Amino acid sequence: MLRVAFVSVHGCPNAKLGSKEAGGMNVYVRKVAVELGKLGMQVDIYTRYHGDSDNSVEYLADKVRIIHINAGHPHLAKNQIYDHLEEFTRNTIAYARSENIEYDLVQSHYWLSGRVGQLLSESWDIPHVTTFHTLADAKVRSRSGEHEPEVRFESENNIIKSADLVVAFTDHERQLMARYHNVDPLKVEVIPCGVDTDLFNPIDRNVAKEKLGITASRVALYVGRIEPLKGLEILIRAVTQIHSDEGLSLIIVGGDPDADEEIIRLKQIILALRMESSISFIGAVDQQELPLYYNASDVLVIPSYYESFGLVALEAMACGIPVIASRVGGLPTTVKDSKTGYLVPWRCPDPFADKLQIILNNQSIHDAMSRSAIELSLQMKWSKVAEDLAEAYATLIGRPSD
Repeated sequence: MLRVAFVSVHGCPNAKLGSKEAGGMNVYVRKVAVELGKLGMQVDIYTRYHGDSDNSVEYLADKVRIIHINAGHPHLAKNQIYDHLEEFTRNTIAYARSENIEYDLVQSHYWLSGRVGQLLSESWDIPHVTTFHTLADAKVRSRSGEHEPEVRFESENNIIKSADLVVAFTDHERQLMARYHNVDPLKVEVIPCGVDTDLFNPIDRNVAKEKLGITASRVALYVGRIEPLKGLEILIRAVTQIHSDEGLSLIIVGGDPDADEEIIRLKQIILALRMESSISFIGAVDQQELPLYYNASDVLVIPSYYESFGLVALEAMACGIPVIASRVGGLPTTVKDSKTGYLVPWRCPDPFADKLQIILNNQSIHDAMSRSAIELSLQMKWSKVAEDLAEAYATLIGRPSD
């Protein structure tokens, strides 16, 4: 039986999704850990104590725990955590020693955790598997105005070179690693993300709308963090171009509607466009409630400048909802153009508006995309992700995963 240490310094699996620094990575860590536990592995997820839990150790599932490690003030922003990584590492090592725990390998998530993974790998003399979730080079090249600290570029380069195995979500991400970091492609294992089809599946749209109190006839949906990189201004301006007798409502799920600077900026744009009656910010919602929002909608729109994978696209598709997405990053791996939705190659409102019009005004196209989306999502379950990852582990350490 393998014992695996997951390191997710800033991404607690129990964090509320859609908040400023919680999104697809938190889902990934949680779902993969639970599925690895079902395969018989012991998985401990080390994350920074963030003040939202009274327990230092929480059980996610049989054989799967979250261990909160003190390192700096509980409510630090992500960009303030780097200076506390050595403290996090020391306290993680001390905890494992106090519990007499020995791990077979460590897997880190995101570059901050990657640095910790390097140190733990050296201290425990075990292999280090890393997953970046987003690469700095890809992010800053995707949109003018995006900035990352120099230490992130240096760290990602060092982590890629020192790691025993790098897990990428798409072949596109693997190619980026080769381009920016000259990594041997054979060192990178491509394992796409998955979706929980027990949670995300089709339900009657009218039932979903009634439960959420949505009265609009047609609904476009956005789900995710609220930040400039996500391109929400493009979507807002696209919606102003939609002409429909039934009317269209845009629902934005994620963020804190009363506090986020980007939301305040977007609300000013909406007010200037006189669209405040048609566009609503819901804020972050629990993942158990997300299927209702997907099923209450006609279409999900992802106008991002960059996405390493785009997990929300897969969740919407599992509910039978077509997706209109930017043709960037890993989104073409998930969204099949003209089959499960549309991929838009330009970062401007007009083409998004055109695709919205097509899906909203052609029920036969909508329904065909819905069927194809469900069919594709059934092939991408979290259990398959865990099985592929377990096989990669076994190859790396030279013994069976069970």
